Parts: sequence; C-alpha cells; structure tokens
Amino acid sequence: MRPTSRTSDRSTDEAAETHETGETGPVPRRGAMLAILCAGMFLVLLDVTIVNVALPGIGRALGTGLPGLQGVVDGYAVAIAGLLLGGGALGDRIGYRRMTLIGLGLFGLASLACGSAPGAGPLIAARVVQGAGAALLLPGSLAVITAVYPGRAEQARALGVWAGISSTALPAGPLLGGMLVDSAGWRWIFLINVPIGAAAMAGVVAIVREPRRERPGGARPPLDRAGMALAPLALGGLVWTVIAAGHGHQGEAAATAAVTVVAAAAFVWAERRAAAPMVPGGLLRAPAFLGANGIALAMNLVTNGVLFVATLKLQQGEHHSAFTAGALLLPMAVPLALLAPVSGRLTARFGTRLPLGAGTALAAAGCLSLLRVGAGGSYPALLPALLAIGIGDGLIVTAVVAAAMRAVPPAHAGLAGGFNNTARQIGTALGVAVYGAVAGSALTPGHFVSGVHALAWLSVGLWLAALALTRIVPNR
Repeated sequence: MRPTSRTSDRSTDEAAETHETGETGPVPRRGAMLAILCAGMFLVLLDVTIVNVALPGIGRALGTGLPGLQGVVDGYAVAIAGLLLGGGALGDRIGYRRMTLIGLGLFGLASLACGSAPGAGPLIAARVVQGAGAALLLPGSLAVITAVYPGRAEQARALGVWAGISSTALPAGPLLGGMLVDSAGWRWIFLINVPIGAAAMAGVVAIVREPRRERPGGARPPLDRAGMALAPLALGGLVWTVIAAGHGHQGEAAATAAVTVVAAAAFVWAERRAAAPMVPGGLLRAPAFLGANGIALAMNLVTNGVLFVATLKLQQGEHHSAFTAGALLLPMAVPLALLAPVSGRLTARFGTRLPLGAGTALAAAGCLSLLRVGAGGSYPALLPALLAIGIGDGLIVTAVVAAAMRAVPPAHAGLAGGFNNTARQIGTALGVAVYGAVAGSALTPGHFVSGVHALAWLSVGLWLAALALTRIVPNR
C-alpha cells in the first residue's frame, strides 16, 4: 500500500512548478498555463486555415487574382518563417513570457488592420505584420511548455495536448471561415482574432510565469543583430523567388534570387563571427536536429500545398460555397486535431520514430489518390488524400516537435522552438507557392488537372524523403 502517493505526487508536481518558474510562493497549476499557451498557437493556426476558404471572396472584393491571393497567404507565412529565429533568440534573451505578450498584442493589432484593409496591397502588408506577431509568440510559448514539463515522458504528453488543442484550429478554421464569409463577409475572419487575442493576453498576465533559466555567469547573451536582420531577407527571398518564377516573372525571380543568395552568404559569414550567434554552429551540423526539422518542413509543405489546391478546386472549379468547401475539408483537419494527443502518448511510450514513420508512410500512400482528380466533380478522388494527410499529420506533429526539442540543450529551448516553427512555416509558404504555381487557376480545368497529377508525385516523393529522415532523429 502507498496511502500517501497521491499527496506525494501532488507535492512533487508543485515543487517542480516552483523550481521551473523561479517562484517560491503558490504557483498556478501547470495545466492552466498549458491551456493559456495553447490559445496562442490556436490563433496562429486559425489564420492559416480560416483564410483559405475566404480567398475567392477576397479576390472578388478586392479585385485581385491568383498572385494576390498567394500573397495574402504567403505574406503571413513568409513573415513567420523569416522572423521566428529572431523571435526565439529574443525570447532566450529577454524572457519567453514577455515575448508571448508582445506577440499576442502585435497579432491582435495587425488582425484589426487586416479586417479594415481597403485593397490587396494593404491587406498583404497587414498580413506580414500579423506574421511578425506570430513569430514572437510561437517560440516563447513552446519554450515555456518545455521548461514547465522538463521530464521527457511528461513533456511529450504536454506537447501532445498543446498540438491537439492548437490543432482544433484546423477543423474550426474552414467551418468558422465559411460561416463568417457567407454571413458577415470575409473581413470578419480577421476581426474575430481581436477579442480572442485580448482574452489570451489577459490569461498570460494572470496565469503564466517566466521559467527560470540557468545562464553561464548569470549574464544575458549579446543580441545577434546581424543575424536577425539577414535571416528574414534570406528566407523571405527564397519564397518570393519561387512565387515569381512560378508566375513567369523571370526578371523579378532573378532579382530576388540574387538577394537571397547574398543574404544567405552574409548570414553564414555573420554567424561564424558573432560572439553569441543566433544559430549556434553546432545545431546546423547536428543531423538529428536537421532531420527533425526537415520532416517538419516536408509535412507543412505538402499539407498546405494540397489544402490550397483543394480549396481552389472546390470553390472555383466545383462552385461550392465557402461553408460547404470548409466542411468538405474536414477529413484533413479533424484527424490531425484528434490524433495529436495520441501522438504525444505514443512518443512518450515508444519514442519519436514510430509515430513519425507511420505518419509519413500513410500520407505518402494517400497522396496517390490525387492522380484520380479530373475536370469534373473530383471530391471522391480528393477524399483519400485529405484523410491520409490528416491522419499522417496527426501522428507526426507532436513527435516531430519533441524530436527537435530533444536534439538541443535546454538553454536553447526558445531557439529550437523557433527553428522548428521556422521550418514548418517555410514549408507552408513554399507549399502554397509551388502548388499554386504548378496547378494554376481551377478556372482553366485542363492545365489545373495536369498540374494536380504532377503534384501527386511530388507529394509522394516528399513524404518518402521525410520517411527516410526518421532514421536519424532522436528517438528518446
């Protein structure tokens, strides 16, 4: 018999909370902190999926075509991808809680600007600022979670909850977006973020505590200003080069490619000479860390590329309403939300490689159904791919975050979270850019269908490459 085990376990949990947050008095339970931090990720993901079903309406209202619609999606994703590393480094330096609050505030203000935008240009600019707020928010919230749940098994379960709750944005986005677009208009898909963001900020102020971090000598590391300036140029330039090339703008593509190469070379040069580089050289030479982030990039590239093309097919090609299209996309979104906590439990028990291998293999097989998409009603052909990607992502999402976080020392938790989210957002931006460029508009059915068939093979290849990378990621 162990009559005092429950009391003992509770005391141990409270002691862990006290140690991790640096507090000596009563501390809010870790579950409440986790729930508040999940709200931030929910907002970020909501603004990926809720926008997709609104794209045709935005195009009609603002008089913009496919390149402008890609800008609405990619302006957000490129800003996140370019600024996440800087956001993680800033969080490591000035505090994760503070960066989470700043990110939420900026995100809310930018959402208000998106909802008030008079044209495509101002909307894309506001989406860039919105992405900057998300880039400050994401790594800080993830670093707090990994600090508050230091044990590997409990950390995997906590990350599963984080991924599961935040991933409910994926099924909520298409449905909520469709309802708002059909009833109140596309502007409300952005304006709804304002009260949610304000509530999340109040929760952070009331509940979340700053984790205590051990720094050598007790000093804050110097800020790598050169790295923070050059990373967005290199990453953003890469995505815009792909977009410009895909639309036949060869001069623009050449110019942005040149900027990308120069910025990337300058970034590498600056990082080698920085006293405290934003990306420590050891991380970029660690196969386990790079492998985990490669899987994350491939996952988001295929998922968001297929989501973008499927939305165009359902609304432009088959003339479904925004709400109906959102409902038809649920087979991708619901399994991800339901299986993310399961992935956390599998990772805690068996390690990261089992869920990663199963998820990538299943998604690869499902994407073969895209070869059956035709010019007419093609939802039965889309359905297996949507379902397989949703299940595969659900198995992958927690395990890939856990693998990336385990590949670095705890002192670099913010940077690791920023790097992993950077890889995913680069994947999102490239997925929309590449898949949109290859498929083109669904209003030209012949070109669109042949493009989707080519993308089917690309998707399978990317999933198989991700499957190969599972062999080098940290398993425990």
